[in-house]
Amino acid sequence: MLTERERLILRTIIDDFVKTAHPIGSRKLAKNEQINLSAATIRNVMADLEEKELLEKTHTSSGRVPSEKGYRYYVDHFISPTIKDNNLSIITHILQDNIIELEQVVQLSAEMLSQLTNYTTIILGPDETDATLKQVQLLPLTSHTVVAILITSTGHVEHKSFTIPHEINVNDLEKTVNILNDRLVGLPIMNLTHALETEVYELMRKHIKDFELMFEYIKSVINYEESVKLYMDGQANLLMQPEFRDVDKIYHFYSFLEEEDEIINLLTGIQDGIQVRIGQENELEVVKDLSLITSTFHLSRDQHGTIALIGPTRMEYRKVISLLQSLSSELTNLFAKGQGS
Repeated sequence: MLTERERLILRTIIDDFVKTAHPIGSRKLAKNEQINLSAATIRNVMADLEEKELLEKTHTSSGRVPSEKGYRYYVDHFISPTIKDNNLSIITHILQDNIIELEQVVQLSAEMLSQLTNYTTIILGPDETDATLKQVQLLPLTSHTVVAILITSTGHVEHKSFTIPHEINVNDLEKTVNILNDRLVGLPIMNLTHALETEVYELMRKHIKDFELMFEYIKSVINYEESVKLYMDGQANLLMQPEFRDVDKIYHFYSFLEEEDEIINLLTGIQDGIQVRIGQENELEVVKDLSLITSTFHLSRDQHGTIALIGPTRMEYRKVISLLQSLSSELTNLFAKGQGS
């Protein structure tokens, strides 16, 4: 347990250090009107906090900086549930009238989050192998051009335009859409190809004249391979942080960002709610000098995505946690609306 004085000094030092990246000394704290303690008293309190391993003394000055243990105490005791962050309200305007392109929303979210924090944002989408088909559309673009659109239960949208034979008319397009939605909607994505090549093929062969070309294009849309999608932004943001002047450290971090499997392993199995891993709390060596903050957003009862921010341990935890809470809520609500439409 910390005394009220210790809590006040620790919180003030961390808030100041996050802003300035400079060690904090007792003389500077004594000038803070909110503290109202002598420099000598402050030095004693700082020594006690250092003994409790919440502060560290640098070699270059008499000031102190927070330790990883100090950041952990700060996160656990000084950050309460936050109010909705209005910086992300623009996401609510991304919905389209007919089709929700979740990927566009998520990519925009990653970009906004990295811009608002100056950290690296990674968003792990849901595993498409667990998804089911929600809807198929064939929309005429011109008299002889059609775009095939496939929408999954996770909000993933695949589309491809193609030219249809002159012999195929609007009625045949309508028949094709009806066959596809009747036979494929609700099926797991992994089972679509088999159903397409058996039931759907036979029905199209019987009811649609000159169907072969249309069938091949529809098949190409349905047979997409990506099961997990990663969205990243702000990869270079760490270069702006004063902690990262070590070329080897930067090289290893950038190499990590190029390894999709490593990132997926890092973010797979993340628990619901805000999770904060500081420095050595991270299992992966490349992020042991960093802080990783994650949150999940839900697309259905069994499907979710993960939002992650990676930055220095000298992170604006209060701001980041507020943004992640807000973004998780926004994405969950947006997808819930999309499923109801």
